[in-house]
Amino acid sequence: MLENYSKNNDGVIYQINKTPIIYDEEYVRLRYDSYGELTNYMSHLRLGYVLGIVKDKINSILDVGYGNGSFLKVCQKTIPNCYGFDITDYEKPDGVKFVQDWINSDVDVTTFFDVLEHLEDPYILKNLNTKYLIISLPWCHYENDEWFQNWKHRRPDEHLWHFDEKSVVNFAKSIGFDVINITNIEDNIRGTLNNRENILTVGLKNNRL
Repeated sequence: MLENYSKNNDGVIYQINKTPIIYDEEYVRLRYDSYGELTNYMSHLRLGYVLGIVKDKINSILDVGYGNGSFLKVCQKTIPNCYGFDITDYEKPDGVKFVQDWINSDVDVTTFFDVLEHLEDPYILKNLNTKYLIISLPWCHYENDEWFQNWKHRRPDEHLWHFDEKSVVNFAKSIGFDVINITNIEDNIRGTLNNRENILTVGLKNNRL
């Protein structure tokens, strides 16, 4: 294991020390707006995934880390109540309700697209008041230290947690959620990486509600 990284009991690789990253409007614009029309395609793919694995009627959805708001704009066409939370000052889409307390928001579905790996403590998700949880994040295969050292998604101080299929299942159990689907569906747009799965997308159901 590389210096400054460790692995916890769930098999999740994490960065031990970090220097704070500033997430602001400029960060969002550089990260999302540069993708152009691909952002819209991705938002439709993500909503299709949510609607495909959640068999219950969805009346409310909360997107944590909504970025430029593209996903929530698409959700508004189908889901009556759309909520968003982001730590940046990027303007939310019209008609979307901003929530400060995303942990205790009572919603049918909560989504974390490219967000979980940034949290200092992802285990806070055990307190979520949501029926379903959708996560996407880089798929860490960790073949060896050299592979990890050169991995595209190893971004020190920004990506603090790294999951593979097994560790994300263990993580889900530890926060009280059951895995109902695992896929790399986003690779249809974002592409594979060195002939391996690139983005890990997981559908979870709260086993406490």
